[in-house]
Amino acid sequence: MKFTDTSEKGFQKLIVKELTSNSGYVESISNNFNREFCLNTQQLFSFIEQTQPQKYEILKRKGERAFLVRLDEKLRKLGVIEVLRKGVKHFDKTIDLFYRQPSSAFNEKDQKNYQANIFSVTQELIYSNDNANRLDLCIFINGIPVITCELKNPLSGQTVHNGIRQYQNDRDPKEKIFSFARCMVHFVADTELVFMTTALKGKKSFFMPFNKGQNNGKPIGQFGAGNPVNPNGLKTHYLWEEILSKDSLANIVDKFAQVIEETYEDTKKVSRKMVFPRYHQLTAVRKTLQHAKQNGIGQKYLIQHSAGSGKSMSIAWLSHQLHGLFDEAGEKHLFDSVIVITDRTVLDRQLRDEIKQFAPKRGIVEAITGVGGSKTSQLQLAFTNRKKVIICTIQTFPFLLDEMQEMPTANFAIVIDEAHSSQSGQTSAKMNAVLADKQEEEEPTLEDKINELIESRKMIKNGSYFAFTATPKNKTLETFGVESEQTYTNENGEIKHKYYAFHVYSMKQAIEEEFILDVLKNYTTYHSFYKLIKAVEDNPEFDTKQAQKKLRAYVEEDEFAITEKAKIMVEHFHRDVAKLINGDAKAMVVTKSIVSAIKYKQAFDKYLQEIKSPFKAVIAFSGSKTYKGVEYTETSMNSFESYKTDIPKNFKRNENRFLIVANKYQTGFDQPLLHTMYVDKKLADVQAVQTLSRLNRAKKPHKKDTFVLDFFNNAEDIQEAFEPYYTATILSEETNPNKLNDLVDALEVFEVYNEYQLQDFFTKYVNGEKRTKLDPIIDSSASIFKNVLDKDKQIDFKLKAKSFLRVYSYLGKILDFNNHEWEQLWWYLKFLVPKLFIEDTDDLADGILESIDMDSYRPSKETTKDIVLDDTPREIEPIPVDVKGGKPEPELDTLENILSIFNQKFGDIEWSDKDKVRKILTEQLPAEMKAHKETMDAVKHSDKQNAKITSDKKLEEIMQQYLFSQTEIFKKFTEDDDFQRRYKDFIFNTLVETNTGQGVSI
Repeated sequence: MKFTDTSEKGFQKLIVKELTSNSGYVESISNNFNREFCLNTQQLFSFIEQTQPQKYEILKRKGERAFLVRLDEKLRKLGVIEVLRKGVKHFDKTIDLFYRQPSSAFNEKDQKNYQANIFSVTQELIYSNDNANRLDLCIFINGIPVITCELKNPLSGQTVHNGIRQYQNDRDPKEKIFSFARCMVHFVADTELVFMTTALKGKKSFFMPFNKGQNNGKPIGQFGAGNPVNPNGLKTHYLWEEILSKDSLANIVDKFAQVIEETYEDTKKVSRKMVFPRYHQLTAVRKTLQHAKQNGIGQKYLIQHSAGSGKSMSIAWLSHQLHGLFDEAGEKHLFDSVIVITDRTVLDRQLRDEIKQFAPKRGIVEAITGVGGSKTSQLQLAFTNRKKVIICTIQTFPFLLDEMQEMPTANFAIVIDEAHSSQSGQTSAKMNAVLADKQEEEEPTLEDKINELIESRKMIKNGSYFAFTATPKNKTLETFGVESEQTYTNENGEIKHKYYAFHVYSMKQAIEEEFILDVLKNYTTYHSFYKLIKAVEDNPEFDTKQAQKKLRAYVEEDEFAITEKAKIMVEHFHRDVAKLINGDAKAMVVTKSIVSAIKYKQAFDKYLQEIKSPFKAVIAFSGSKTYKGVEYTETSMNSFESYKTDIPKNFKRNENRFLIVANKYQTGFDQPLLHTMYVDKKLADVQAVQTLSRLNRAKKPHKKDTFVLDFFNNAEDIQEAFEPYYTATILSEETNPNKLNDLVDALEVFEVYNEYQLQDFFTKYVNGEKRTKLDPIIDSSASIFKNVLDKDKQIDFKLKAKSFLRVYSYLGKILDFNNHEWEQLWWYLKFLVPKLFIEDTDDLADGILESIDMDSYRPSKETTKDIVLDDTPREIEPIPVDVKGGKPEPELDTLENILSIFNQKFGDIEWSDKDKVRKILTEQLPAEMKAHKETMDAVKHSDKQNAKITSDKKLEEIMQQYLFSQTEIFKKFTEDDDFQRRYKDFIFNTLVETNTGQGVSI
């Protein structure tokens, strides 16, 4: 009876059989491996002889060993990818070592050369002269090893994790085959999972998952870690059937694998790393390229890849392969130029550096930076010189468009990084008009001009869009997403489609695969307790909603409150964070305003100096701000000694551990040493995800978790913000263009403008008449708005006008309509809205801050929890079009009642017997401390630091005596670190000031 071979060796033979039977490999043996040069020399010379016979004869005459020494030197210095791509110069000849797969099937010579490549697999490779260790599999291209692989069999109790430990413990990185970039990747695989690394560093070797993701039969986009069940074979079949196939591996060598360099500005040290695509990067790029090849120009692609998933690398790989992409017939290039646009100014340099490093040769990439000339001239020159890849920011692009009208007609691939607002409104219209190169042979009529403007709004037909984002909004999904083939009928009886991303690598999968960390674990919220009291004799009335908002802002922005919160942050960091990530952990403080950031910086500096901390705080905000009569800037507050004012570079310095930000570096800032975030600002929706995701970058092996301490938001709000982006984000339905008709009808009711004014203004504007002819038309409408409409109608009209501008700009890109009236109205409202001023709504809470004082402020830890997200794909609604504006009815109440409600919500700590507890804390305990002679002697005669230590120690001893008599106080003191710190300070200050007669407030 013949049983199925379920052993590890059987698994190994299965893979080899697939490679040799179906993937064009040959099998080689370990004895053919030259361990001195780490090559299969027999295959190497066989390949050279077959493909370059004349060079081979010269090589033989000059000595094969001399060539092997030369090749070995180049492999050591440059790495296997560079050598395979460019060959080796030996004397006066260049020996080709690999032939890439030709882009066009019509190139018979290149196709023949490609087929001559020898792909081979060796089992049980003995690779060392020092021991008999074996590698389960080794993949060679033309005799040069490119991949090693260890296999494990779960049925025998061995998994990929055993294989990882084998590489870490038993594979010496000093062996030539394991040295840096000698092979491009090392795989560990079993029948369930695949892991990979590009650099062996002993026990520090970091292996990443290389898996497809699996959803256990759930709907689209719910992929987590692992691999799906394969009804036709093993779960990890894709490794040898797809990834290692001859065409796939050749493509990876030619287009993906790369040694890249990073220079550290502070030390000028150059770091080199071998890059091999993760599974989701490889499949996303390939799937996108294949679809573009098959479907031609005019397509739209949305790639939803989680933050921290390597979007910059994916963009670099895609951009370079787009400019070399042939059409399906293989006759011509699909795109003449690739334009890469990013709206993340912070990452612009990082992105363009990575794209340049992936360029197959110099001179095809142009980054529009303004260095060495104006941005306008740079862009003009880039197109003139037929640069293949042009990189710029969305902030730069509109500035350059007016100068590009003479650009020759071409086909474009437009790659958009973080596609939230990059392609909206007038920017899109201008860019589309320029890229489409619209030119008129005859003098255009007014109708021609209207049609041209309408057409310029639409996404260009001579290009395709490739948009990347981690958090797609409704606009993004409708603009770039895939429209579902199936329709459904909504509650209004309308037939609708849903919209999906073209490719998804979800936050859920990235977290489970440990590419990024889960920032919602250890989420700690604080609750601030206040007590506000009246500071006036009378009892005036105020609007309750406005008053409550002002009171909350007042207490949270108070200098004393910020000082207390800053102390909590500093103490927490020193106690729990500073030692993490091998002692290099850093923190970010997110504040609600520049003034708040300034107060925090001052509080941090003072307290860090007071406790003699070795750490410093850095502040980041844009422009300048005057506070208490002093003008502050980043430069003046940071006082950097070097690197000028570059915040990211300075924040890398070891002593700079806190980054205090105000609307800056909350998106697009990548610092893997960020471990903890202290939040004192309302976070919601995409902003919450982007801000907290600053923490999620993994830094193996030391960074294992993150921590958020939030003074402002509750866990439920953060959960609600994250859930739409945890798996796949789906647009429930497209925007209904009929809503525009409703808006137009609603705007006409106000009679702020008429049809003649719209036509008159538009005609003059497109014919370039002087501004003195235009403003009177607009001003007449602005006058009606100001003098005829009451405040409610002013608010309503302006909101509806802004809604029309927003929705028409958006729908104009994606819908095929030609409505002259809408276009004229858009231009009219575009110039009218900035002239519509509404007097400030009556402040019915004016004066309340002058009528109150803060009696007490106590921040107290509320809860620490892991926020768990629902992995059901979340549907989001289309952009809202219906707008109703107006002034809400005030709800007036007395100051006493307003303060009472506020204090009930944010009141002080609740004790079971408040009077008794307060007496113990403010009278009894201080009296016991004063009665202790040793403590008082220390206060009188020692320096402040030693006296404080003595006082704290004695207080802790007294508290131990309260374990049974005053359990509530003892528990609060021992479990609430912030209360303990404040109370120790109170006691010490009481002892110090006993003889001065000054009061001390607890």
